[in-house]
Amino acid sequence: MGRCFRVEPMPSRTRGEAQDGAGSSYVMDRLACVDLPELPLQILLDQHPEWKGLPAAVVAQDRPQAEILWVSPEASRAGVSRGMRYAQGLSIAPELRAAEVSPGELAVELKELAELMYGFSPEVEISEEPGVFWLGAGGLGRLFPSASAWAREIHRAVVARGRRVSVVVGFSRFRTYGIARHTEGVRVLRTPEEEEMVFRGVPLEKLSMEPGLREILEQLGVRTMGDFLGLPGHGIRRRFGREALDLYDLASGARQEPLMPSPHEEPVGCTVLLDEPISDAISLLFVVRRHLHPLLRQLAIRGEALRELEIRWVMGPDGDRTDRVRPARPNLQESIILDLVRIRIEALPLPSAVNEVCLRLHGSPAEPQQLRLFLDTTRRDLSAADRALARLRTELGDGAVVRPRLLDGHLPEARFAWEPMDHLRPPKPKPKVGHWTMVRRVYSRPVCLGMRPRHEPDGWLVRDLRCGPVTRIWGPYVISGGWWRKEVHRSYYFLETLRGDVFWVYYDALRKRWFLQGQVE
Repeated sequence: MGRCFRVEPMPSRTRGEAQDGAGSSYVMDRLACVDLPELPLQILLDQHPEWKGLPAAVVAQDRPQAEILWVSPEASRAGVSRGMRYAQGLSIAPELRAAEVSPGELAVELKELAELMYGFSPEVEISEEPGVFWLGAGGLGRLFPSASAWAREIHRAVVARGRRVSVVVGFSRFRTYGIARHTEGVRVLRTPEEEEMVFRGVPLEKLSMEPGLREILEQLGVRTMGDFLGLPGHGIRRRFGREALDLYDLASGARQEPLMPSPHEEPVGCTVLLDEPISDAISLLFVVRRHLHPLLRQLAIRGEALRELEIRWVMGPDGDRTDRVRPARPNLQESIILDLVRIRIEALPLPSAVNEVCLRLHGSPAEPQQLRLFLDTTRRDLSAADRALARLRTELGDGAVVRPRLLDGHLPEARFAWEPMDHLRPPKPKPKVGHWTMVRRVYSRPVCLGMRPRHEPDGWLVRDLRCGPVTRIWGPYVISGGWWRKEVHRSYYFLETLRGDVFWVYYDALRKRWFLQGQVE
């Protein structure tokens, strides 16, 4: 049907020398901090657009005593703050709206944003704080005329997704983070000295720290990072604790944390080059079906379920068309996904024959039960096999579907019998020990070979000229007895022909004839 190729990761867009927006030749390794403020709250307001302009909050659970995790500016002005219980916030602001943003929804958003960031830098670090990313800026000059142009492109791409974002290009990981929390839009810092000066003006309330520590510092009149850095460094830990000392070391530059890029996983997908153009919708559906299962398994190994299937149909001169199929909820059920693909291509027929099919799977964290059911289930659908057997019995009769049953018998043809089969049993393969096991195919009735000629100029021809003469013989293996019913005396042999066929024959001493009992495969 076609040849399958693995999807290659998107090429990096950042290689070159770092420059600022004014065209300065100041060269130093830079990085950018991309901050999407209150990202869970932005997701919540996307889900409930009618709440925009009203006091809103993200809660840990959907119940009155749930903790408030994120608040909107309107809720903050009304006196609602993070850490309160929802019931307490509602008593302060009666118009407060709140809901939960599930970890799965947040993980999907972060994954999509990370993929977007990898389009601008091969070095992307994803912070534990939702919505914060750092991007390495080393070598961007060959693709972007300046650091400002690079930052504006990042800002434009994130805003196009409907997100509020600030982008700060600087030299220190922690300082760019602090400035980004206090900045709107894009800011490029030209020198480390400018970065330090701007950072000193960042209010403490913009940084993530324990509320108790912030309150103590505010009581002492310490409200900005400049005020905090003005405190004597040797007494920070004794007076305020370990967390304050870590913050002081990062802010002062005494401890520099390097950029720690997160590993970038290749996208799950493949490209299928068709041997001949296909225009039939059913045939195209089978092309998708053939490659969907192994791709779903790759997702499951990552701990993800399919959130969206992206299919690009390449139709040569008529151009391309991209279809996106989204199940009601992320899952790994191949039948549901294929049914959605069928509905799409039947509702919107392709204008011409397809030369190439590109599949790309977008996942989201899967539930443990989904992974267990998918990974523990084999590709053999026994219920589907039972339905197929039922159709065969209906069309050809009850005796058409049988299976062998071993019996205690004296002769080979009496050691098995055929019995009707209603259900297909799961296979139970035995582990391979030593050489491969050969199969002895036994004929239901032995084939008479007649008497062996006395004169054989070409050798003993058991079947025909295509098999060639017998070259090797094993035997005899004698079976005799049956005096209580009908006396039997047989001498069994294994015969190997010139072509490599192995036949199982016997000589009947009473009937003076050779018979072909079966064949070894």
